[in-house]
Amino acid sequence: MTRARPQAQPEALTHFDAAGRAHMVDIAGKAVTHRAAVARGTIRMQPATLALVRDGTAKKGDVIGVARIAAIQGAKRTAELIPLCHPIPLTRVAVEFDIDEAGSAVHCRATVECDGRTGVEMEALTAVQVGLLTVYDMCKAVDRGMVIERVQLMEKHGGKSGSFVAQAPR
Repeated sequence: MTRARPQAQPEALTHFDAAGRAHMVDIAGKAVTHRAAVARGTIRMQPATLALVRDGTAKKGDVIGVARIAAIQGAKRTAELIPLCHPIPLTRVAVEFDIDEAGSAVHCRATVECDGRTGVEMEALTAVQVGLLTVYDMCKAVDRGMVIERVQLMEKHGGKSGSFVAQAPR
């Protein structure tokens, strides 16, 4: 039996006008504050693939180094990818990758900051996704079964809504 998901209240969805049409949210009246967001995600792979990533011996080169640059570029280009996101002048993008031998996985964590009128959650989430997709792209010749999973916002700070910190991994 499939359970119905709870429906969000229409008044809580800020990307729709009163008639239900999509629009870019007006942020002109919002205060400029320091904003930060942290997202994370994982890509699982075969142990042999993980060894190529760890040792830097993949045919396409330094998988983690290229994925880090791709993740930073992804954060910077989020507004080009997500139609209703505002272009934001980012002040910081930091991306970390951790090799998890026991889980045969690579974990990615992105921290994004700005001084602006809207948050950087989408930029942090995009950075993680693009970083993990780059790992996939660089390793797909040897392992097409890799799985990207558990991408989520871990925390965000700044702005009118204040701080959010994820309670536990989902």
